[in-house]
Amino acid sequence: MKNIYVSRFANQKLMAYLHFPDCVLHSVPNGGRTYPAVDAHPDIYLCKMGVTRHAYIFRGSRLEIGEKYPDNIKFNAVCLDRYFIHNLKYTSPALLKEVNRLGLTPVDVKQGYTKCSCVVVDDHSLITADRGIVGALKKYPDIDVLPISQGFVALENYDYGFLGGASGRVGNEIIFNGDLSKHPDYEAICQFIQSRGLTVKYFPEYPLTDIGSILADF
Repeated sequence: MKNIYVSRFANQKLMAYLHFPDCVLHSVPNGGRTYPAVDAHPDIYLCKMGVTRHAYIFRGSRLEIGEKYPDNIKFNAVCLDRYFIHNLKYTSPALLKEVNRLGLTPVDVKQGYTKCSCVVVDDHSLITADRGIVGALKKYPDIDVLPISQGFVALENYDYGFLGGASGRVGNEIIFNGDLSKHPDYEAICQFIQSRGLTVKYFPEYPLTDIGSILADF
């Protein structure tokens, strides 16, 4: 059985769309561990290992999550086919053990909310507004990165959220929680995704909103 994890606060239009056949949709509740704005975000408590082939969800212990940054970022990482990208100083020891077991190459970045900051497109492609992540990945020419403008994503009680946190790959679709067409880099984002044989799905009925990623194990 396939699985999708999404915040309990996700828009109902998105939730209805995510009812795929042979798939269980998990509504992630508040964990009571960190800031209310991100406490029900899947990427605070879970880490998707891999993108499609043999992808699975690593379940972290909620007891590892602290109230404030950086104690709440222990699982908020990006895992590609060959690379594990995170602020390694704060990565959960249990997650690092899994990274070592899989033989992944760790890539250290300053941004602790790494998954929130990245739209993972495929095993070697991602989209991010974080210039520190862009700079760090220049050392790895087999990773394709599309830099985009910062902001233009809503997050309650914050000036802005992250596009990675407002999206996720489900099968051969990159799904955005809200109206991607209002983003200034809309055309470049769609072209980048579609050039990799994937489709783009978004919801023009409501603003693009960070919900802590859509995490699917397929």
